[in-house]
Amino acid sequence: MIRSVVRGVGAYLPERIMTNAEMSKLVDTNDEWIQERTGIKARHIAAEGEFTSDLGIRAAKSALIRAGIDPVDIDLLICATATPDRTFPSTAVRIQHGIGMTKGAAFDVQAVCSGFVYAMATADNFIRTGQSKRALVVGAETFSRILDWTDRGTCVLFGDGAGAIVLEAQNQPGTNDDRGVLATKLRSDGRFEDLLYVDGGPSTTQSTGHLRMNGREVFRHAVQKISGVIEETLLASGFSAEQVDLFVPHQANSRILDGIAKKLGVSPEKIIKTLDRHGNTSAASIPLALNQAYEADRLEEGNLVLLEAMGGGFTWGAVLVRW
Repeated sequence: MIRSVVRGVGAYLPERIMTNAEMSKLVDTNDEWIQERTGIKARHIAAEGEFTSDLGIRAAKSALIRAGIDPVDIDLLICATATPDRTFPSTAVRIQHGIGMTKGAAFDVQAVCSGFVYAMATADNFIRTGQSKRALVVGAETFSRILDWTDRGTCVLFGDGAGAIVLEAQNQPGTNDDRGVLATKLRSDGRFEDLLYVDGGPSTTQSTGHLRMNGREVFRHAVQKISGVIEETLLASGFSAEQVDLFVPHQANSRILDGIAKKLGVSPEKIIKTLDRHGNTSAASIPLALNQAYEADRLEEGNLVLLEAMGGGFTWGAVLVRW
């Protein structure tokens, strides 16, 4: 059967780093308060004139170089983002142009922090049905542009960044030993929209708006929903949590990651954490974490890797892939 095999991973973070000490000059907070509640030490902020597509282009080029694949051989590009350059055209087509991709299709997916999981599942379906041979999946965000910098409950959490992976169609035996994407599960529930949202938009306020969040309620739902979709994904693929070599979760809050590990009975050492250095980068956080795992030699061929996320909507989901 055809599987979507990961050929390369790349990432990009803006040069400017904003520490917790800097943050304390903007709002009533301090380094100890932020680290204790979130695990975050710093975040990257895009420069003036540096857009989501610019970050995505840098990450995409890095992934293509590592994959050894020319942009002209990519026939599908999906960009997961909640902070597009413009209302339209999609940020994906701007990335497409920026990397020199000249065939196929490019479009955005908007599922907020779950965006990369949604985009990867979408690309996998295109590949498995034979509609695409090589796909570039990008998660890119400039959340600093939609933050209320007077709200310490949200502005301390988020940062900017981008990550990308290259997926390639490969024939595999059709067993659980196959390389590539083995299972995907996507979920959403619009009843919880008011717990995490942006209070603006073209159709409602004709403005961008700012991010708003009920942190306590989001935390409560996150542990439950993410643990549930992980269990569903593992059940569908016939694996147990103990067999997974590395968990690469959306980097939202260190306490959420610890809560999921405890609920699943998984060793914390198996869960990669990167939010301490770049905060919550929404759809970019999973590929950024994958890139860090790659650079730290924590991704070996044959490893079982589970990606998971939850975002505004609520949306949530998981992808199980053999590296």
